[in-house]
Amino acid sequence: MKARPAKGGGRWVAVPPERLQRWIDGFADRHGPFESTGDDHVVRLAAADGALAECHAPFPPLPQGAPRVATLVTHVRAERLVGVVLVRLGGYAAGVFQGSRLIASKVDSRYVQGRTAAGGWSQQRFARRRQNQAEQTYQAAADTALRVLSPHLDGMAAVVFGGDRKAVDLMRAERRLAPLFALEAEPFLTVPDPRLVVLQETPAQFRAVRIHVTDPP
Repeated sequence: MKARPAKGGGRWVAVPPERLQRWIDGFADRHGPFESTGDDHVVRLAAADGALAECHAPFPPLPQGAPRVATLVTHVRAERLVGVVLVRLGGYAAGVFQGSRLIASKVDSRYVQGRTAAGGWSQQRFARRRQNQAEQTYQAAADTALRVLSPHLDGMAAVVFGGDRKAVDLMRAERRLAPLFALEAEPFLTVPDPRLVVLQETPAQFRAVRIHVTDPP
C-alpha cells in the first residue's frame, strides 16, 4: 500500500480488498473509536481524535443498510466478472477477470513510427503514414476487445479502460463498442505499453479501495 499526497490536503491510500478490514482495524488502533457514515459510493470513518478516512468503494453503488463497514468489506471482496481494455499507440490488450484471476485475454503490439523532425512534404507524408498506423492499431484493438469480452458480457459487472486516454476516447466513436462503454467503470488504468504481465497486474488497481486520509488537526 503506497500513499500519495492528495490535492487540498491529506493523502490517498489504495488498499487491496483482502486487507481492508485489517486497515480499518489499524485506523481504529491509531486514532481511537470511530463513527461511520456515508452514501452508496463512500464510507466515512470519523475517529475520536479528529482523523477522517473516506473509503471510496470500487464498483458502486454500495448496498444500503448498517453496519456500513461490514457492508463495505463484503462489497469489495466480491469476485466480480470484470472486463479490461488497454490501448496505447503501440499496442493493446483485452482481458476478462473473475475476481483477480484472468480467465480470457488477448494481447498484441503494432508498429507505429516515431515522430520526425524533418520538414516539408516528407514530414506531411510521414505524418499521414503515422496516422494510418495509429488508426489500424485502434481498429485492431476494437476488434480484439469485442472478440474477448463479448462472450462474457451478460454476466459482466463492469469494463475498465486504460492506457492512453486519447486513444480510448477515439475508440468511443466505434458504435459496435457501445455495449462495452455502457459498462465503463472507474478507475482509468494508468499503465505502460500493454503486455500480458501488465494486464495481469490490473486487478491491483481496479479492485483496490481508494481511501482519502486526513490526519488529526
